[in-house]
Amino acid sequence: MTHASLFSGIGGFDLAAEWAGWTNLFNCEIDPFCQRVLKYHFPNAEQYTDIRTTDFTLWRDRIDVLTGGFPCQPFSVAGKRQGTDDPRHLWPEMLRAIREIRPHWIVGENVRGILSWSTGLVFEQVCADLEAAGYEVQPLVLPACGVGAPHRRDRVWFVAHRTDAGSETVRGRSDGVLSDSPASDTDCFRPSVAGDTRNGRQGFEDFRIIPHWNGFPTQSPICSGDNGIPAGLDGITVPRWRAESIKAYGNAIVPQVAHRIFQSINEYER
Repeated sequence: MTHASLFSGIGGFDLAAEWAGWTNLFNCEIDPFCQRVLKYHFPNAEQYTDIRTTDFTLWRDRIDVLTGGFPCQPFSVAGKRQGTDDPRHLWPEMLRAIREIRPHWIVGENVRGILSWSTGLVFEQVCADLEAAGYEVQPLVLPACGVGAPHRRDRVWFVAHRTDAGSETVRGRSDGVLSDSPASDTDCFRPSVAGDTRNGRQGFEDFRIIPHWNGFPTQSPICSGDNGIPAGLDGITVPRWRAESIKAYGNAIVPQVAHRIFQSINEYER
């Protein structure tokens, strides 16, 4: 399986792809600090910087799984929530990349605030855009604590499969889980908008965490270990980059959650 990432950060999706046994073909990240981390740990992957100026047609029909945590600042409750008026609203650019690449699978990620911004307008737009592009979409809300992390960290995940890709497709948007797959063992909540709080719960006792969280609750809450990223991923960090390192960890996905989804994709492909 081949994998590529957009808005790659310090490589959370790319790390999870390696755990899943996939080959990372390219990443795309505009932040210079994150670029150096990606280049150091994924030297064989092609590297792009600004998604807005990158032509991805070279990769058309060559990527099995395309991932991207498109910027969350426009929707995060910790920010001004300017939504589509925020210049960091880059979902349209990710959609353009999807149309140019035509991957078999897409895994997108954003904060839970995307469900409530403008009564779920952007959340529904993402799903509608993917369906219009020829994908079946399954959105989920998965918390980091569902894979053993020492914090909740709810995130919305968009899992989509190209309808003409030839393997078994994901189920409709109403189910809330990828049924009969390893992802069902994770705590997962059916995405809801405009204050709907209904949810479901699944067990996750049999999940093998890669790697294990150690030292909680004695360790500092601001550290790579709590985010599920091995210490080696920030091995090139030097003291003068401390602020950049903390910011990068704050923006990073928890790769164990992505790996859980990737396991499901592997099951479907098999």
